[in-house]
Amino acid sequence: MKNLLILLICCAVEHALAQDFTGPDTVSVQCGTLRLKGLLWHPSGAGPSAAVIFCHGNYASTSTPGTVDALLGATTSASLLGAVFARHGYTFFALFRKGVGLSAGEGDPTLDLLLRAMREKSLDERNALQVRLLETDQLEEIQAGVRYLRARHDVDSNRMAVIGHSFGGSLALILTEHNPTLKAAVTFGAGAYSWNVSPRLRQRLTESVARINAPILLIHAKNDYSTSPADSLGAVLKRLRSPYSVIIYPPFGNNNDAGHNFIFLGIPLWEHDVMRFLDANLRNE
Repeated sequence: MKNLLILLICCAVEHALAQDFTGPDTVSVQCGTLRLKGLLWHPSGAGPSAAVIFCHGNYASTSTPGTVDALLGATTSASLLGAVFARHGYTFFALFRKGVGLSAGEGDPTLDLLLRAMREKSLDERNALQVRLLETDQLEEIQAGVRYLRARHDVDSNRMAVIGHSFGGSLALILTEHNPTLKAAVTFGAGAYSWNVSPRLRQRLTESVARINAPILLIHAKNDYSTSPADSLGAVLKRLRSPYSVIIYPPFGNNNDAGHNFIFLGIPLWEHDVMRFLDANLRNE
């Protein structure tokens, strides 16, 4: 199993390194007392470009050996994506929220807090904390990243989108709900790990998509921890006649961990679909 993951990671790295891009630059973003770090990739060519901000998933201080999180880490994972999006003409910004990646010295990572709430209190307390963080600290941090990106002279602030993975996919939806100027949202595995055990998260994301006017693309691999988020949220969007698409790709890898991390390991499989979606919604007006 580990050997297969390593092979998939090597293929993903090779694909990313083949791209034409500039960067990444390491930048700092102030959010309250936090000094968060991020990586910024630039497309080749002159002129303000469309931009994508990336909401990473949860990472613990200590990852489980043999998992994608342990083998890749937050910084390398973001780097795999940044190179690809820059090649397609997008400025790509991966802001590391507190405790994660380059922001490891700025507070405890969210996953540590959730695991502690589960261990010391209950599943319900963990679920309540998850939604509370999505609506407060985590939202405030990624909002600071949006403000930073929008203020750059090399970014067309009228052509910005968000992409999120896992917990970051849930955050991407809530971010889009609060930022009507974002032109599109793409999620990979949003809520997949928690959906079946957290009525709070299901309710909050259902409320969120109902308030979003921008087009949404919901993506899972078939062997993700759950594809129910896309099924349920897609049904809400369909009923409201909101612009959306759902893509459930075939099983990827040989376990749920690989399927959940399809965003990093299966780039050649989703690249065309995602870029077509973004190009359609972030074209020059």
